[in-house]
Amino acid sequence: MSKTANTNLIMSDAASRRQRISTLLGQSFLFLITSLSTFAVFFIFYFILKDAIPFFKLEGFTEFFSSTRWYPSGSPAEFGALPIFVGTGLVTLGAVAVAVPLGISAAVCLSDLLPFKVRQIVKPVIEVLAAIPSVAYGFFALVVFAPLLQNHGGIILSTGVWLVLGPILALLVIVLGDLLIDKLRKQIPNPKIAGAIIFPILGTLTLIFLFQLSTRLLGLEISSGTNALNVSIILGIMALPTVVSVSEDALQAAGRELREGSYALGATRAETIIKTIIPASISGILAAVILGVMRAIGETMVVWMASGNASRIPEPWYNVLQPIRTLTATIAGDMGEADHVTGSSRFHVLFAMAFCLLAFSFIMNLVSEIIVKRSRKKLGK
Repeated sequence: MSKTANTNLIMSDAASRRQRISTLLGQSFLFLITSLSTFAVFFIFYFILKDAIPFFKLEGFTEFFSSTRWYPSGSPAEFGALPIFVGTGLVTLGAVAVAVPLGISAAVCLSDLLPFKVRQIVKPVIEVLAAIPSVAYGFFALVVFAPLLQNHGGIILSTGVWLVLGPILALLVIVLGDLLIDKLRKQIPNPKIAGAIIFPILGTLTLIFLFQLSTRLLGLEISSGTNALNVSIILGIMALPTVVSVSEDALQAAGRELREGSYALGATRAETIIKTIIPASISGILAAVILGVMRAIGETMVVWMASGNASRIPEPWYNVLQPIRTLTATIAGDMGEADHVTGSSRFHVLFAMAFCLLAFSFIMNLVSEIIVKRSRKKLGK
């Protein structure tokens, strides 16, 4: 039997050559398919940079990055894009402030607090938010949310403070309380007694702070609902499914053994989540945050419809209640007008903006890769 089997495994030279060639062709085909996305990125970089360089040759870098005067159709034309960069950064930070605390809190809740059956219902519902077209979000922001913000902005902001800052400050209270208990171990040897003193004090101070802040915001009047705050909240909601889904997957990947090990050492559920699970999943959570930032910074339709499109820096610069203008909205809005003057600075400046967006996205992706690698190395993965 063994002699017959060995005879069947011996191939002729021609058959062996055909097998090697077919293997090589198959691998080459799969490599080509895998490389298509890489080639697409390089081609996009090349064509955008090709049309961006003429602008910098004609107008230079100084006015584009430092001037606050954006009059591309004026005579003479002025291309100061600093307010547009500030507007882009402002709405991105605002979206991060909305999406990150809510998204990570929701992910922790889904992975470690809610029963499995409830999670199977809630997670798909959150992910449905990603399937809503951006123009629908923009329409909602312009027609529904902007009038609400203008007429009842104080109540909305006051409620938003509790919803957004509440989870963040609750986590801070837990972490700070544990640190204080460790530091006061000599003075108060019993951790339960120390916790019974420290946590109520920190919790009360936090509630007083939130109450005072929400009370001050309650009387706030907003002159226009189409502003940076409107866009930031909507962009934060749009980025929420990405942050929740990727963070929840990262928390789940931490594994049951890690949780059981922490419980076996006497840690509570809160201590296990904060001190064990979140640090072990930090690379995935950071990746989720960066993907959420990318979702917010690259969005066009919502910012075009609901940001007010005012190319000026708010006073002070962090005032999210004033209209702003972003890079994506400027490119989308001006491309139709600039198309008939192809070859002019007004045409090429839009490619310069697109190149800045692309370069920022590329750098952020590189940073996320570096963070993930360092986190995995630190955790010994």
